[in-house]
Amino acid sequence: MWTMTGFYMVVVHIDIIHGDHLVAEAKAGPLDLRQFGPPQAVLERNPGITAMSAVEVAGRTAWRVQLPQGVRLADPASGELWKPLDDSAIRDAAKAYYAGSGPIVRTTLLNSLPQEVQAYGGPLWQVEFQGWARPTLYLSPYTGELVTKRHLLWRVFDFAWMLHIMDYDERTDVNNPLLRVATWSAVLMLTTGAWLLWWSLPLKRKKKKRKTA
Repeated sequence: MWTMTGFYMVVVHIDIIHGDHLVAEAKAGPLDLRQFGPPQAVLERNPGITAMSAVEVAGRTAWRVQLPQGVRLADPASGELWKPLDDSAIRDAAKAYYAGSGPIVRTTLLNSLPQEVQAYGGPLWQVEFQGWARPTLYLSPYTGELVTKRHLLWRVFDFAWMLHIMDYDERTDVNNPLLRVATWSAVLMLTTGAWLLWWSLPLKRKKKKRKTA
């Protein structure tokens, strides 16, 4: 099992596993700064901002602000926080990120995250495109930013990784008790096998000598 899973993880290039080929190269154009009000107005309207920048999301300009509850978008003129992006805006953002040519099959706003993205905080928009590998982008509902991407080869890798490290729950613990037991069992079998081989060779020589005698 370790050989087969290790072989897959070595043969398939890690950049393909990461899904880098699914994301188009970013084309950042100049922002129309005339749409933005003074930053001080945004700071006064939203206490607790620790960072802010001007961005464009799904064809709309906005302030990207870092708040204690997370990253949010704010109206460029008034500084009022936007509501979470709807299905239409998320589709536009996903199409801008996606490097493939297939259409969007479905979009789903997930409050309970599946295994493949449980490491990230929810909620997330799941955008699945047409294709044999089921290419899927996960976007933030608050900013429209790409959080991560998944596809069939990643999912196979994740399953192989689970088998390889023998962590069938979280798939992150590379030093779990089951793996340690299996490792030491393999070491024990290898050691006893080597000893039995060494022990059996002289006996074979003695038997041959007796037959020739």
